[in-house]
Amino acid sequence: MRHLSHSEPAALLAYDDALDAFLTWASVERGLSKNTLIAYRADLVSFGEIVGFQCAVVAVTLDDVRRWLAIRAEAGLTARTQARGLSALRRLMGFLVDEGALEKDPTAGVDLPKIGRHLPETMTVDEVEDLLAAPDPHTALGLRDRTMLEVLYATGLRVSELINLPVGALNLEAGYLRVRGKGSKDRLVPLGDVARHWLERLLVEGRGVVTPGDAHRRAGDPIFITRLGRAMTRQGFFKLIRKYAGLAGIHKTISPHTLRHAFATHLLERGVDLRALQMMLGHADISTTEIYTHLSRMRLLQMHAEHHPRG
Repeated sequence: MRHLSHSEPAALLAYDDALDAFLTWASVERGLSKNTLIAYRADLVSFGEIVGFQCAVVAVTLDDVRRWLAIRAEAGLTARTQARGLSALRRLMGFLVDEGALEKDPTAGVDLPKIGRHLPETMTVDEVEDLLAAPDPHTALGLRDRTMLEVLYATGLRVSELINLPVGALNLEAGYLRVRGKGSKDRLVPLGDVARHWLERLLVEGRGVVTPGDAHRRAGDPIFITRLGRAMTRQGFFKLIRKYAGLAGIHKTISPHTLRHAFATHLLERGVDLRALQMMLGHADISTTEIYTHLSRMRLLQMHAEHHPRG
């Protein structure tokens, strides 16, 4: 792949060369994942088929962009796919502007297609209580599973954060966890008395069976392990949570992320500050957290409809 040369006249830069230079930059300089690069290439090749790969990038117009989107819409592409494609094209054109190959971004006059926000399914408090009560804590594995569910609902951790939670992350006396989340960023998450009780019980009663033994327990050891002494996997925990949902008579499709949604929604319904919730969930952008305000409003409307005399 070639790199964009500042000495090359802009009028001579063809679209296919610009595309190669952009993908190289996105991979090397930005470190984008292989899957993201594949998606970018597919969308940008689609645009190249409309304007011509040998077309000079300075010749690309707003009308070209609109024509490309119209053709894709006629082909039945969803608003989400259209938005993804336009975002990829916008990144390419922004790169070319930054590199001096373009004076103006031809996508600037195009609005992203509106996408209906997907609201994740959540659980009622009663459903959560039934799920938490499903494991048998009188067995070592049941005690482990009950503790994992209690910690997940008490903290709203991502499943990867839960299964990789090390012994050194616990501060049971103070009642919080130190969690390493996305981007290797640490955050402190309150634990709550109930989850702390189950963790204390697991570390005592499950010692050497489903938690690392005292003699070998190191700060970096995972808290939750299998009967073979290995770290719990995402797939293993998914299977466990679905098994317990079945035992609890919950007919929704339940995943670890469902409990994270329930944690956030139930806190908002009880008046927690949105910024505080953002910190607990480890969201980099508060707009990600704001989806839970929609869930909370929907739940309040549902409760009003069910229980108000004039609902």
